[in-house]
Amino acid sequence: MSEDSDDRARWAELFDIALPPIERDQATRRRGLFSRLKDNLTKPRQAISPQLAGIFAPGLITRETWDDLEEALIAADCGMDAAVALVEELRAEAQLGRIVNRDEIASGLTKAVTRQMTPEPPRIPIGADPTVILVVGVNGSGKTTSVGKLAYRLSELGQQVVIGAADTFRAAAIDQLAIWADRSGAQLVRQGPGADPGAVAFDAVASGTARGADVVLIDTAGRLQTQHNLMEELRKVHAVVGKANPDAPHETLLVLDATTGQNGLSQARLFGAAVPLTGVIVTKLDGSAKGGIAVAINRELGIPVKLVGVGEKLEDLQPFDAAAYAEAIFSPTPTG
Repeated sequence: MSEDSDDRARWAELFDIALPPIERDQATRRRGLFSRLKDNLTKPRQAISPQLAGIFAPGLITRETWDDLEEALIAADCGMDAAVALVEELRAEAQLGRIVNRDEIASGLTKAVTRQMTPEPPRIPIGADPTVILVVGVNGSGKTTSVGKLAYRLSELGQQVVIGAADTFRAAAIDQLAIWADRSGAQLVRQGPGADPGAVAFDAVASGTARGADVVLIDTAGRLQTQHNLMEELRKVHAVVGKANPDAPHETLLVLDATTGQNGLSQARLFGAAVPLTGVIVTKLDGSAKGGIAVAINRELGIPVKLVGVGEKLEDLQPFDAAAYAEAIFSPTPTG
């Protein structure tokens, strides 16, 4: 399977969109995704590899081994709860004789992270008429770019897309979405800078319904989670979307910048208090992020990571694969 076909199949699975019957080699697909993640996650892996390399060095497991592993996971932004849970799971494996030496901890850790991250593969099912996806997050998280890339991917899969440019505080955001709409063939619903975001969101859903669109993507204004008035406005946008379509939004995705580390947990908690979140898009994993924040969000808040961004290019936004992610981040000398 070519890399393009590989991408197409992964995105179709994420959206539950049926493709014509093709041969699908799951192992090959995972290797392709892992290779891309391994290349793009060099910085996060290098940030924690020295600690992990020492822990995974051949030798007997001691109490200090588990303490060192817990410290390394916390330092990697996995969060206290996730770090303790992962270490306890591996310690139990060792007590059962399934992990005997320190160099066996590495494979055990990647398997434990995979189990913890995804009871089921992430999905953003496209089935309603239209499916309304609300995208929220703080300024600079990569929210508008993620909306544009999602529109492009959906259009590639034959979906008719409407984009609602409800970030009316930034003219640049509207202009950016106009470029993505032109590139993907999506319809852009927009008003002038400073317009009522709720009105734009309502119009986008109404337009998508009238046109028989498959998906409506709504970009909201970036806001700090501590700005009470702006969070109240987000609640209003969410409610207005529900007036346009009683079942909407069908998905509310929070975009988090991985480089914010544990502050991402605070963001997720407060955004989740404002609107019901169905998933997270973790961006900028290729930068100075330590990488473990995806584990912390999933463990402590129970919100699934559905997409990850590992660069600026279109193909660098990908459906989340827990096994590929765990191997790319937590193995000091990944293979694949």
